[in-house]
Amino acid sequence: MSKNFVFIGLFGSGKTEVAINYALKLRQDYEKVAIADVDTISPYFRTRDVVDELTLKGLKVITPPGALKHADLPIVTGAVAGYLNNPDYKTVLDVGGEENGVVVVGYLKPHLKDAEVSMVINTRRPFTSNVDGIVKTYEQLSKIAKIKIDYLINNTNLSVETTKEIILEGEKIIKEASKILNVPVKYTVIPDFLEDFETEFPKFWIKRFMKMDF
Repeated sequence: MSKNFVFIGLFGSGKTEVAINYALKLRQDYEKVAIADVDTISPYFRTRDVVDELTLKGLKVITPPGALKHADLPIVTGAVAGYLNNPDYKTVLDVGGEENGVVVVGYLKPHLKDAEVSMVINTRRPFTSNVDGIVKTYEQLSKIAKIKIDYLINNTNLSVETTKEIILEGEKIIKEASKILNVPVKYTVIPDFLEDFETEFPKFWIKRFMKMDF
């Protein structure tokens, strides 16, 4: 298993929720797990906004210090690189997906020698609603971040209005993009308020921590 895990995705993809839940999943098997909030784009849905709750659940949450915690600024502290290099910690990065956001991944690339990078996709968002859009987004983010994206994650959702049909519809679209890109789909995400159902790809159940997704 990799030491570090990077989650990128466009605004509205739900990558923050996926990153948080993945960190909690790691915490079930590893004593020391950190999640670093390096989303420099979205001032609305960020890991730093639920730091107290995540800390109580045993995660080390890396955020900008003090008054800078809620600043809408591109702040990446030296502590992020420290945890990425610390062999005792599994570290998760929550990264903004727009052009200025994934630049952070390029900045941290020297510290990502043992990292798995996943692109979180919500096919109910405009730029990733079809195969062409997903392929274009993948190519753009890969080029800007200057790093290989290892997996796609199907997180098709409409927040609390998400249904089984919506998720499966997204799975079909992302499956086609996966074939074109030759990049595997790691998970199909299912919110915990839905009942279990069959999916083509491995299921990843999540609890929502953000107040809203869009």
